[in-house]
Amino acid sequence: MSKVKETTSRSTHNAVCKTIDMAAEMNAAVLYGKEDVRIERLPVPEAGPGEIVVRVVAALTCGTDLKVFRRGYHERMLKPPAPFGHEMAGIVSQVGDGVTKFREGDRVVAVNSAPCGECYFCSRQQENLCDDLVFNNGAYADYFRIPARIVEKNTFLVPASLPLEHAALTEPLACVLHGMDETGAQAGDQMVVIGAGPIGLMFIHAAALNNIGVIAVVKHTEQVQQARSFGARHVVQTTMTGEVIAAVRALTPQSRGADSVVEAVATPETWQWAVDMVRKGGVVNFFGGCPAGTQVALDTNRLHYNDLTLRASFHHRPSVCRRAFDWIASGGFESSKFLTGRASLDELVPVFRRFLNRTTDIKIAIHPGEGLNDG
Repeated sequence: MSKVKETTSRSTHNAVCKTIDMAAEMNAAVLYGKEDVRIERLPVPEAGPGEIVVRVVAALTCGTDLKVFRRGYHERMLKPPAPFGHEMAGIVSQVGDGVTKFREGDRVVAVNSAPCGECYFCSRQQENLCDDLVFNNGAYADYFRIPARIVEKNTFLVPASLPLEHAALTEPLACVLHGMDETGAQAGDQMVVIGAGPIGLMFIHAAALNNIGVIAVVKHTEQVQQARSFGARHVVQTTMTGEVIAAVRALTPQSRGADSVVEAVATPETWQWAVDMVRKGGVVNFFGGCPAGTQVALDTNRLHYNDLTLRASFHHRPSVCRRAFDWIASGGFESSKFLTGRASLDELVPVFRRFLNRTTDIKIAIHPGEGLNDG
């Protein structure tokens, strides 16, 4: 896996940008189906009114992209054949008519969607459920066009002090912060996080930074230390514990269960665990999205007489995207710990195959421009 230098000289950068900007084609990843992603030559996009085109410096792997790679589609965001990838940051290379917030050469991060602001759900501050949510995919490419609505609502100017790799974490952190909001968890609470993939670890870290005591439920041995390093006070390894639910509840006062439980694995079994790990009057957030048609059996007696609140949080809202970006930019969130490797665009498919076969990596930063990044 190639290592990419964090900085280049400004003169070299400008010369390279000028050369690339004149090219008619670029390299881009295209999803065709299950485990079928191809690096192809596509036309370099052009910015329409209100749009910008960004030279991608870093596009991050994520659990959603891995799920899409494995399944071959995403119910809401894309259907093959389609450009692939959505967590990115880079340098503005072209500005469309009417754009005043950004100019060529600006360092930016663009989140992967934006709501209409006019429908029923937007009027109720539920923009994540917008009837006309505009999604944007294609971040695994030399260049990425940002639609006008995303430019307006969900694109942020990245300060020179913030590495673009770190800024690219804005979208997943926004999803996590939206999920945290849905649990209502407060400092001093106890939270169970089931799962220690990138999102699970992000929940653990965000909760710990907010002084919420976290019990992490993990499967693999390497995840035990990872969960602790991100702030988990206790870790229960499912493959080493006969009674997972009992082991978790034993870590809570009087074994009553946690104040909130976040499920970040997306299996029927872990959804059921979540309900059995929460205390009376507690909140469960089914964050992990199971495949369409999945059925889960829950004890209605326990739900009713224990006065449980069951939530499911999807995606993010512009206000929480801004909050996520500000947290990353402030340095309060330990972004560097989530980035465990770098690779070129040509190495994208091997990277995903490694993730399918288990790896200690959390997120890999894909650098389409190889050594040309401005970090």
